[in-house]
Amino acid sequence: MTANRRLTLRAMLGAAAAATGLGKARNIHAAALKAPPLAGDEDFMRLAIAEAARGDFPFGAVIVSGQKVLASGRNLGKTLNDPTAHAEMVAIRRFLSEYPAGDLKDATLYASGEPCPMCMGAILWCGIGRVVFAASIDELSAKIGQIMMTSETLARAAPFSSVTITGGVLSSESLALFSE
Repeated sequence: MTANRRLTLRAMLGAAAAATGLGKARNIHAAALKAPPLAGDEDFMRLAIAEAARGDFPFGAVIVSGQKVLASGRNLGKTLNDPTAHAEMVAIRRFLSEYPAGDLKDATLYASGEPCPMCMGAILWCGIGRVVFAASIDELSAKIGQIMMTSETLARAAPFSSVTITGGVLSSESLALFSE
């Protein structure tokens, strides 16, 4: 490609980007609503913690809709030789094998630990409406390595999603699994 053609192409791409708003700084934030625990949250969190007790690492998750557990998962990273097999990812995959993805909109995901950036990204892309976690990223980092980015930070960076986040439900029970 000649230098002249490259300049023309760059100019055209630049004009197209300007016309569509690409490249402009945007200040768009998703609704990441912090909320207090609801009735029943402790019961479902106990199920997530029970899953965690059986995981390769002590992390568990359950997906609930209409007060019914529709899927569960525990960390299977070692078992499956899959570093992405976090409890939340396993639960989401199991849910999607049985139900339409659109049903996640009205679901709550209970996790024994605050979702890591990979899991929270999946939660946001799936459109899960509510996340409830036990131990926070800060609390977990004292027990095991963590990427120090909260679920709320990620949710606020996702303008396409709206999620309610409740943290700290039975945190001490979840953290106790790291001492066993």
